[in-house]
Amino acid sequence: MAQDLVNPEGEVVLGDEINHVRLITLNRPRQLNVISSKVVSLLAEYLEKWEKDDDAELILIKGAGRAFSAGGDLKMFYDGKKSYDSCLEVVYRMYWLCYHIHTYKKTQVALVHGISMGGGAALMVPLKFSVVTEKTVFATPEASIGFHSDCGFSYMLSRLPGHLGELLALTGARLNGKELIAAGLATHFVPSEKLPELEKKLINLNSGDVNAVRSAIEEFSLDVQPDEESILNKRSTIDKCFSHESVEEIIKSLETEAICEGNGWIGPVLKGLKRSSPTGLKITLQSIREGRKQTLLECLKKEFRLTMNILRTTISGDVYEGIRALTIDKDNAPKWEPASLDKVESEKVDLVFKPFKDELELQIPTREECRWDGKYEYSPYPGLKAAAGVPAASPE
Repeated sequence: MAQDLVNPEGEVVLGDEINHVRLITLNRPRQLNVISSKVVSLLAEYLEKWEKDDDAELILIKGAGRAFSAGGDLKMFYDGKKSYDSCLEVVYRMYWLCYHIHTYKKTQVALVHGISMGGGAALMVPLKFSVVTEKTVFATPEASIGFHSDCGFSYMLSRLPGHLGELLALTGARLNGKELIAAGLATHFVPSEKLPELEKKLINLNSGDVNAVRSAIEEFSLDVQPDEESILNKRSTIDKCFSHESVEEIIKSLETEAICEGNGWIGPVLKGLKRSSPTGLKITLQSIREGRKQTLLECLKKEFRLTMNILRTTISGDVYEGIRALTIDKDNAPKWEPASLDKVESEKVDLVFKPFKDELELQIPTREECRWDGKYEYSPYPGLKAAAGVPAASPE
């Protein structure tokens, strides 16, 4: 069966063509299928090829091992911190790819088993069908390490009911499969032991017909509800607290609610917020709030700017300190700069949102006939990086 395929040469992404079905397998199981530069390039290559191929009707995507994808390769970012814009290419390509995943012309199904976080979840949530199991774990924990909700999540989270998006973005709260269905971040819940059988069914279906695909998935799916203790059952308190204008006010509101009976869940939430990067929290909240009024294209362009300015340490080096504490030294004792929310100046936060020159923005064509244009290699960036003595890019 397809899920048993292995690649002796260690390809990071497998692309199998089976009649009218195309199967993508993220194949870095030991690294929890994190997204590297090579992964992004291969995904874009396969998806463009198959969208243009009349024989390709159904695209399946899954992860090898115990994770779907744990998100971006943090070590890649950390290793590039001393080299200006070392990760610009992979960042550009990923945001460009996110747009095409959201707007893809063929039927896509994500089979999401295990961890699905950050940029990895961006390969799941936008798809027509996203199948989760009792072992699926979703989170967008970027703010805690001085980053922001990226890869289109300022668009996706800001459109969740009430202020659930702010909760998920600021706290990195984890959702299980049942909760993902309830939140609208996944479409179907299938028990994990049934996932191989579903995959086989979809391959044998050999069609991208939306109704046929839906019917095939529904043969294996269950109607589920969040468990009684789920954070999704705290919606009134979530909306009350996370609707406030600033991170400081959100925390103050949570502290007030924490003393009320039945609100024991707030304690760990507060602890996590107070441990997170103050700069990351402020950038993330502003991005989610802006996202409510922005199109997908506007959100992706904004997130590209934010990512590059954060990696360039435009106002803070917190992202590298956060990665160090989490994955390099693993001491879980980051030293944030600045160290408190009141020291994060709004004027500085605004700097990371400032538009680049038009030609240095993320280039995504809006006309259907040229929708796969705008690639990194045709942007000004390669030339800028190659020019001796000239910075890779400047927002000014």
